[in-house]
Formats: sequence, C-alpha cells, structure tokens
Amino acid sequence: MTSSRSHPRPSTTAPLPRRWSLLAVLALAQLMIALDTTVITIALPSAQADLGFPDGARQWVVTGYALTFGSLLLLSGRLADRWGRERLLVVGLAGFAVTSAVGGAASTVAVLVAARVGQGVFAALLAPAALALVSTTFTDPAERGRAFGIFGSVAMVGTTAGLLLGGALTQAFSWRWTMFVNIAVAIPAVVGAVVLAPASDRRVGRRVDLLGATTVTLGLFSLVYGTSRAEVAGWSAPGTVGPLVASGVLLAAFVVAQTRAADPLLPLRILTDRGRGAALVALLLSSAGLFTTFLFLPFYLQSTLGYGQIRTGLAFLPVPVALVLAAAVIGPALGKRSGPRVVVPVGLLTAGAGELLFTRIDPHSEYGADLLPSLVLIGAGVGLVIATATASATARLGDDLAGAAAASVNTAQQIGGSVGVAVLSTVAAAAARDSTAGDATVHGYSTAFGWTAAVFLTGAVLTALITPSKGPTA
Repeated sequence: MTSSRSHPRPSTTAPLPRRWSLLAVLALAQLMIALDTTVITIALPSAQADLGFPDGARQWVVTGYALTFGSLLLLSGRLADRWGRERLLVVGLAGFAVTSAVGGAASTVAVLVAARVGQGVFAALLAPAALALVSTTFTDPAERGRAFGIFGSVAMVGTTAGLLLGGALTQAFSWRWTMFVNIAVAIPAVVGAVVLAPASDRRVGRRVDLLGATTVTLGLFSLVYGTSRAEVAGWSAPGTVGPLVASGVLLAAFVVAQTRAADPLLPLRILTDRGRGAALVALLLSSAGLFTTFLFLPFYLQSTLGYGQIRTGLAFLPVPVALVLAAAVIGPALGKRSGPRVVVPVGLLTAGAGELLFTRIDPHSEYGADLLPSLVLIGAGVGLVIATATASATARLGDDLAGAAAASVNTAQQIGGSVGVAVLSTVAAAAARDSTAGDATVHGYSTAFGWTAAVFLTGAVLTALITPSKGPTA
C-alpha cells in the first residue's frame, strides 16, 4: 500500500452555514436505508401468510434488496461524482419512496420482490451520495469526526430500531406498513435535500468507465448471490460455487481494468493508501461481526428465552445507545489525541470482548447479568470503529473522488455483512449438528459468537499493523 502520492487537493471552501441542518437530512436518508435492512424481516411471516407465497420465496424478499444494493454501490458512487451528489440523493430518495409504496400495496410475491429490488437500486444511488455530502461538507477536523460519528451511528440505530418498529407496525396495523413507513421518512428528506444540499459540479463530459462498471457490478452481484445461496444450499453446491468463482474472475478483471482506464470507476489509490485501506478493513470486519450478532441474537432471544418481537427489539436498545455515545462523543475525543491507529483497534478489541462474553449463553441466561454487558461492549466498540474509520476512509480527497470513496465505505460494510453472515451461519449450523450438548441450537449460537469475536480481534491486529502513524494521504 502507498502512503504518499501527489493528487488533487481536497476542497478548502468555507464551511456551509447550514451544515448541521444538512447533516440531519442526510442522517434521515441513512436512517431509511438502515430501517429497511431489518424492518421487513420481522414482518415476513405476516406477509407470507397474507400473500400466500411458499417458503422458498421468502429468501428473495430479503436478498432481492441486498443483491441490487450491494452490487451497484461503486457505480453509483462514481455517478455521484459525475452527475452531482445532491441530484443522485434526491433521485434515490424519491425512487425509494415510490418502490416502498409499490411494495406496501403488493398483491403478489412477485410484485413484493420487484419492489424490494427497486428499493435496492435506489438505496445504492442515495447511500454514497449522502456519505459523500457529509465528507465534502465537514472539512474542519474538529467537526468532521463528530459529523461522521452521528451519521454512522444513525445506521446502527436504524438497524436496531427496525427490529422494534417492524414488530410494532405489524402487530398494530399490518406488515404493509413496514413498507409504507419509508414514505413518511423520504418526503421530508427530499424537501430538506432540495433546500439545503449544495450544488456540486457536473462532470458529464467525461466518459463513464463502462468496462469497470460492468465487471464490478456483475462481480459484486455474483459475490452477494453466491454467499446468500451458501446459507441455503451449502458451500459446495454448484449454485454457490459457480457465482463465487465468477465473482473472483470478474473482480480480478475489474482491478486490471482500473489500472488501464484513463478515468477509472474506482481509482486504486483510494484502496492502496495504507490509512484508507486499514479503515476499509475495519469497516468490513466490524460489519461482518455486527450483522452476525443481529442475525443470531434475535433467534436466541425468541426461540430459546421466549421473548416476543417487541421485547426482542427493546433488548437491543443498549447497542444503539452505547454506539451513539461512542461514535458521536467518545470516538471524536479520543481521535484528537490518539488518531485511528489507536482508536480503531481499541474499538475492535472492545467489540470482540463483548462477543466473547456471549459465548457463555445457555438456555437459562439472564438478560441483566449475561447479555447486557455484551450488548454495551459491542455497541461501544463498533461505535468507535464507525466514527473514526469512516472519517479516515474519506479524508483528504478532492471533491471529484468523494463519491467513489464513500461508495468504497458502503461496499465494504455491505459485503462484510453479507459474507460474514453467510460464513458464520454455516459455522453455527455445523456446530449445532455436531453437538452432543442438551441444546444443540444454543451451542451453535455460542460457537458463532466465538468466531465473531475472532473476526473482531483479527481486525484489531490487522488495523494496528497496517494503519500509519499519520492519516490517509490525498
């Protein structure tokens, strides 16, 4: 990885007067995306009963969103740099609202899946644009860490809140309101974006890297699809191996294409800089660990401890509370003194300690004594990582690369979550199958939490070794 090169300097324009109001709008957009990752999962049984679709179709309601979202992020990030971040933000918000309305009104599973696919497309448009606007708006180091802490913590809060909101809306009204609720979020976000988001330069005269766009989109699509199939069919199934092999070939072709392109989709210096590379590794591995926790813990709480849907959502509340405090307050304060080389590994170690405590669970665990300490540690640890690593991954780049850098952050988090869940689901299933313990399922969860701890601890070691003493270069 490189540590110093000569590149266009970042924007040094005066701070936007209404930048904190704009941050609230961008956080609202981020909240909508985060809610949608979990809110539908709680409502899925009700939707299945209402529409009468088979068990095999349930996966497509979830993965239809993940496939398009994960595969289009890098292309969307570059489009934001070319056509204007505020334009893609507004288009993404409006499109997300429309597809949510279609999904909520769906009369067949085909319409519901199509709506979820559309949500993924528009989420991919708005996510890099929103993050890039945070990066280009908050250029003062004293404010930058706090802004990224607030923005990043909203995603985790939304993911947790989705569990609670999905259960509440389904019980009080209907599963359809888990889709309609996005409209109520999108409308004020669109208005705020139109009023507050600064206009960015359009670079439509420059050609889009079509070879890079094609190879990376198909490569990421194959990767997400292959890992999602592994959860259902196993890692050795042709439907899993084929897409994963294709993904490797396509992503390798993408890297080669970027080295030869006159105007690459993702300039490789974004990835090869040591500071940015370490930050992306931290975001990828922390997402893998956190998404896995969000998958297994609700099953344990509901199936083993007998929690209801709303109680399960409430049980997760310590995670966003600790995460917000760490990301918006503790992380920026520590970052001023220690920098990412200390803060990010400490965050990963803290989250790893929380996962290690989860390995002690049994069918009779108490929430206060056995679960609460882990939830607080995981939330605080991931909060430290999100605030510092996101700021580091997008630092010191010119405005023309802000979207590409933001897309690399979004992609690392999405791919980390998808691959992490698939791999650790297999670990949990194998541990449960081979267990001679009285409750094999709980043993599977405990084993998965142990491996999740290993993911966090590996991230701590890697980032401590890779991160330079100074931040990323331009």
